[in-house]
Amino acid sequence: MFITCLVDMFKADVGKAMVEVLERQGCEVDLPKGQICCGQPSYNSGYLEDTKPAMKQMMKAFENADYVVSPSGSCAYMFKEYPEIFAGDPVWEPKAKALAAKTYEFTQFLVDVLKVEDVGASLHVKATYHPSCHMTRLLGVKDAPMKLLKHVDGLEFVPLPNALSCCGFGGTFSVKMSEISEQMVDEKVEHVEETGADVLIGGDCGCLMNIGGRMTRKGKPMKIMHIAEVLNSRD
Repeated sequence: MFITCLVDMFKADVGKAMVEVLERQGCEVDLPKGQICCGQPSYNSGYLEDTKPAMKQMMKAFENADYVVSPSGSCAYMFKEYPEIFAGDPVWEPKAKALAAKTYEFTQFLVDVLKVEDVGASLHVKATYHPSCHMTRLLGVKDAPMKLLKHVDGLEFVPLPNALSCCGFGGTFSVKMSEISEQMVDEKVEHVEETGADVLIGGDCGCLMNIGGRMTRKGKPMKIMHIAEVLNSRD
């Protein structure tokens, strides 16, 4: 399990839910203590050489795993970048390729590897879903979350208008371009409100924290759930 920084520091319940879902599907879940940040924030900021030690540490941490599963499409995709970053390196390129090949986002792993669409979840709420940019556009995971949510007993699903528009988080983008980011998340909040949903579901904690935080600051708090928490629900 590639826990990610945000889940480790802020959203531990998401990690717990993910472990419980995977274990019910017969997986033996390990959380390597050697894992750190995947390097995405510093890499995207242009500090390639300074980021490589962290990337090498991640390759070592997951070397013995059969699969690497993450509750974030964004962080999972970062591992897919490693082979290009270490291209031509006789030691690290093979390791980078091995890690990239066995890494999956959580819903992607359930649907594409375990071939499971119904995990026995039940949650009687009206909900909408925000598809994160990296997960859909870069990693290419579009259908897996919908297939899983479709089988959640009691879930009334409402499509999100302009669902593919960015929420404005984008990691360091929200810091470097805060005024633009604010306008983007305000637009996303408006679309979420249009659905009349009680719960906003997503697959990346960065997006959920950004949207949920903005809704709270605007005095329009809403229940926010990572899809792992939804799939682990039994109400």
